[in-house]
Amino acid sequence: MLRILSSPKRLCTGLTRRDFLNVGGTGLCGLGLSDLLAAQSSAATAPEGDLSASFGKAKRCIILFLYGSPSQLETFDMKPKAPLEIRGTMKPIASSLPGLDVCEGLPEMAKVMDRTTVVRSVTHAYPIHGVAYAMTGIPAINVAMELNPRDPGHQPWFGSVVEYLDRKRRGLHEFPQNVALPFPFSSQRSDQPFRAGPYGAFLGSANNPLWTEFIGEGTKTITKSRAAGEFSFTGPEPYLGCTQDSHFRIASTSKLPDFTLDRLNRRRSLLQQFDQSRQFLEQSRAGNSLSKFQQMAFSLLSSPKVAEALDVRREPQSTRELYGMTLYGQGCLAARRMIEAGTKLATVFWDEYGLAGDAWDTHVGHYPRMKDQLMPGFDKAYSGLILDLERRGMLDDTLVVCLSEHGRTPKLNNAEGGGRDHWARAYSALFAGGGIARGRVVGASDKHASDVAERPISPKALLATMYHLLGIDPEARLPDTSGRTVPLVPEGTEVIPELLA
Repeated sequence: MLRILSSPKRLCTGLTRRDFLNVGGTGLCGLGLSDLLAAQSSAATAPEGDLSASFGKAKRCIILFLYGSPSQLETFDMKPKAPLEIRGTMKPIASSLPGLDVCEGLPEMAKVMDRTTVVRSVTHAYPIHGVAYAMTGIPAINVAMELNPRDPGHQPWFGSVVEYLDRKRRGLHEFPQNVALPFPFSSQRSDQPFRAGPYGAFLGSANNPLWTEFIGEGTKTITKSRAAGEFSFTGPEPYLGCTQDSHFRIASTSKLPDFTLDRLNRRRSLLQQFDQSRQFLEQSRAGNSLSKFQQMAFSLLSSPKVAEALDVRREPQSTRELYGMTLYGQGCLAARRMIEAGTKLATVFWDEYGLAGDAWDTHVGHYPRMKDQLMPGFDKAYSGLILDLERRGMLDDTLVVCLSEHGRTPKLNNAEGGGRDHWARAYSALFAGGGIARGRVVGASDKHASDVAERPISPKALLATMYHLLGIDPEARLPDTSGRTVPLVPEGTEVIPELLA
């Protein structure tokens, strides 16, 4: 069992109520008035001790979130000696990292595993689709919260915190710093409400990610169903393949449940929303600067630099094919273009499309979906991203994180095509670049990938490590709407030294 190295505790210079002018949740294109009018900077300080050398080594970050949760047994923690009902039918293949086999469905990823560190011992107590639990500091979650982005118990998305603190240190940036692709989360599925997760929570909707929309068409038709055919979808599936003219742009209409933004050609009407607050603002010194921030926000939305960065059609065809001509592959390419152009953090979701219970949520048809619908696109997208960052000299200071909400049951169910259900007691995550060690395996599961056998790691420790590498003290605190302060991650959570280079 590996021991976590400790470091002296240091409280960051937290914000108080005096640091904020509480003007409610009004936001403009991701730029909140409370941020624009803030009186102090809250620069996080590096923790002392053994971890200080790795603090801030990542200048930017790309998060690859596989919604629905892939099976650890068919990715990076295969158990070929387990009984058939556990090991399944897919075979392991050797990777470029000696001693680490991966699934046969990931041949391109097998070639780049020596650039990565795999964590095989992520564990927690909530086997539900808790994107919010995986990517915020919230200490606990339930199904009701998962399906309600407005629940007051939610905490801000990782990217929202990164952007918020960066803005506090450096001021308003001319380029979007917290971008999410390919479309607003859970907006392309049927018969279910929006899911929680990628939102600003008590930091306000102004700190939601800046969402893109996908412009293009799927090239392969698929039929998907669940609940014995009660819900079904038949149509082109861009995750299987997309047209050559596919690209992305800043979403012209927000479909988020807590923040409605009119089409950009009507954005001048947003000024009227601020007129109600103008009398209050004019009483403050900062109010005189509001028009400057409005102008910058409008410029951001119409910026040709942003449009160009999102337009993957500008890339050579060989580069596009390196990532794969799929929605996820082109989304990863767009994320690389955005961080190259100036974005601090880009998140690429593999989201449900056309049907709730889709993506990596393989309760039914596990093997057909893994082989045909999921693994080929993921294999090309991830390997293409790592190779492209490497050849551009960007991998060493770009943190690349691939994770999900949980894993899947070790024992297959009896559904048609096999099925694996939710499992949070042991699963895997993948890290590369930006201060991450190369060629390591951290932690271990037992012989059936059922429970952690060595070095249990919480999703909160993963977040703490990500904050640390991006130059944010994980012990920093955020002010909520009442003026109290909330930790970025639960108190006592420590950075994982084994992940660090």
